[in-house]
Amino acid sequence: MKTINVDIHKSIIEKAKKGNYKAQKKLYELYAKAMFNICYRMMNNIPEAEDLLQESFCDAFRRLDSFRYESTFGAWLKRIVINRCINELKRKKIELEYSDKVFKMEVYEENAETDIQPNIEKIKKAMGLLPEGYRIVFSLYLIEGYDHQEIADILGISESTSKSQLARAKKKVVEIINAGSFEYSIN
Repeated sequence: MKTINVDIHKSIIEKAKKGNYKAQKKLYELYAKAMFNICYRMMNNIPEAEDLLQESFCDAFRRLDSFRYESTFGAWLKRIVINRCINELKRKKIELEYSDKVFKMEVYEENAETDIQPNIEKIKKAMGLLPEGYRIVFSLYLIEGYDHQEIADILGISESTSKSQLARAKKKVVEIINAGSFEYSIN
């Protein structure tokens, strides 16, 4: 079994704990891109994602003394970022489209014509078009790696709601991709 090196940036973290600006800047440089991607997937808005990224790092640096190397710094920071995004969504009182009703999802044959192999960019763009509730559960489960019970706890929903939202999100992503319902932008 592979062990996780939880002190990968220990010397930088220890300096940052003492208020060393250069160490804090280094931690920011190491983790900002990944954490921004989480913020963007959760908020679906670049300016909001940038603001939440900055606020998350400020929170992390203020609470750095509570980091005990029980996980990686990245996992600890990721939790702060996700909680910050969830709190912002709750603050905005976004009506998430949750439903406890479970529905039957169509199963496609492996070689059916509707079975497509979309690329990552198409999935990202389709994900941006999902309703808030679908997108958040989709992101937390498939991208961030949370299980349904963790998502239920984070969002204050039932586990079955998390499962149904994920199933609906997957179906909607396939529909969006098949319909070509998104604009391509040049990055």
